[in-house]
Amino acid sequence: MWWPNGLGDQPLYRVDVRLSTAADPDHTLDTSSRRIGLRTLKLIREADQWGESFCFACNGKRFFAKGANWIPADAVLARLTYDDYWRLLNDAAAVHMNMLRVWGGGIYEHDMFYDLCDELGICVWQDFMFACATYPTFDRAFMANVKAEAEDNVRRLRHHACLALWCGNNELEQGLVSDRWTQHSMSWKDYSRLFDRLLPQVVNRLDPDRAYWPSSPHSPVGDRKDFNNPHCGDAHLWAVWHGRKPFEWYRTCEHRFNSEFGFQSFPEPRTVRAFTEPGDRNVTSPIMEWHQRSDIGNDAILQYMLAWFRMPTSFDMTLWLSQILQGLAMKYAVEHWRRSMPRGMGTLYWQINDCWPAASWASIDGFGRWKALHYMARHFYAPVLLSAVEDPQTGRVDVHVTNDRPAAFEGTVEWALLTVDGQELVRDRFDAAAAERASRKLTTLDLAQPLKRFGVSHLLVHLRLEENGTTVSENVAAFAKPKAMNWLPPRLAVKVARSRDPRRYEVTLSARHPALWAWIEVEDTDAVYSDNFVHLLPGQPRTVTVELADPLDAAAFRARLRARSLFDTYQPP
Repeated sequence: MWWPNGLGDQPLYRVDVRLSTAADPDHTLDTSSRRIGLRTLKLIREADQWGESFCFACNGKRFFAKGANWIPADAVLARLTYDDYWRLLNDAAAVHMNMLRVWGGGIYEHDMFYDLCDELGICVWQDFMFACATYPTFDRAFMANVKAEAEDNVRRLRHHACLALWCGNNELEQGLVSDRWTQHSMSWKDYSRLFDRLLPQVVNRLDPDRAYWPSSPHSPVGDRKDFNNPHCGDAHLWAVWHGRKPFEWYRTCEHRFNSEFGFQSFPEPRTVRAFTEPGDRNVTSPIMEWHQRSDIGNDAILQYMLAWFRMPTSFDMTLWLSQILQGLAMKYAVEHWRRSMPRGMGTLYWQINDCWPAASWASIDGFGRWKALHYMARHFYAPVLLSAVEDPQTGRVDVHVTNDRPAAFEGTVEWALLTVDGQELVRDRFDAAAAERASRKLTTLDLAQPLKRFGVSHLLVHLRLEENGTTVSENVAAFAKPKAMNWLPPRLAVKVARSRDPRRYEVTLSARHPALWAWIEVEDTDAVYSDNFVHLLPGQPRTVTVELADPLDAAAFRARLRARSLFDTYQPP
């Protein structure tokens, strides 16, 4: 059987069909060949205690959809190659994603995209290519053209094991449909002609075992105009970013499936240098604002940055800190929604990839370089997640475990309460267990007394989840925002292990004092890091494997290697 990424294997089989006549069976009239996977993949919608579920099930097993939205991978489509698709889709699988939504404002992707998703176990939510506009469905020629396009693509893609859902459009029900035509919206009558009748008829006739969904977002129960109803359907949640709500707002959301939400960051300095001259390297320069997709973009990044962190000391540090900020936003959202399962059963953040080098919501920039968010996704999308919810008013920390595995989990949590200078105040352990594909609160840590003694800006809680002696998840909780905490210089130390392969090195990081979001960079060199933007605590070194795009001898590697942390973003070098 074929399974989504993380739930099992993805065996694929070739089916060959030959057409001949009864009179002459040896004479071949036509042949067709398809590669398939054996599975059932259903959208489960049924009444429950919270309203109506929106949940995918493979081979009868419900699973939490973890992933992102996919946009065209290059502004020049003819430039895309198999290697481009292979790299990006493997990057998705590497951080435990099991679903991508092909956004309706893009393209019906190349066959190689779906072939790779079949191989990697990445389910595809497939929008039809309608987005953010009104359409002349009263025009017969237009509708005939739409029907032909839909039929061609359904026939082309319906055999793929990865294909999970056909969706009519992106965001038309989010304000682009009204009782009658206006300058900004189409009528419900004309909308329904295409998205409630023509497209579902095509899907039901040509791909009857696949679910059809009219729009994203869509509320199927009650008032359809209430497009982000938390009791049913899927939601696009943009109160953080467009609505300027704080990150903590995510923890109030109780939606059933979150198919769009996001936060922007800048690409890393090396990417920015590719489209700027030295005089452009200010985030409010005309060139930096031109490479910005959102009207509120650079202003919003800086506003949120100053709410969480101290003012960075340089242009480069502003770029790096924006990535930490983006990762923190998505971590808040995803951890909360994973804790809420089975009420909420999916998070697809906006977006995984980019089509040009710019500030954007992507977790991989236009040159394929992972941002901090993508490294953090490897942790917040991990099959077993340890997460914490802190309450500075009471001094309590709720500790949760979320298990996406197809088998029950048993392990141990080790936690420690530290001061910002690294002094350990408390250390303890307790057992942790969770049923298959389930989330539960393990315990509540009562830290009211030390909080009263030291204050909210002086304490840090570190949690580690272990299974048979191996760490499967780590997390940190604090009672104050990082900008309010007086961190000591972490005194980062770096050791490079000798390697016979000039493309591969092991770097061990350690710190004398706590160093949040520590990252390494090999300057002017593309590299893949086994992990990055990690929290370092005294006496707990971390080893990162670095795979270089181009070989470097050991001396050159050490000369280009840089190690930094949050502390470096606001302290003068």
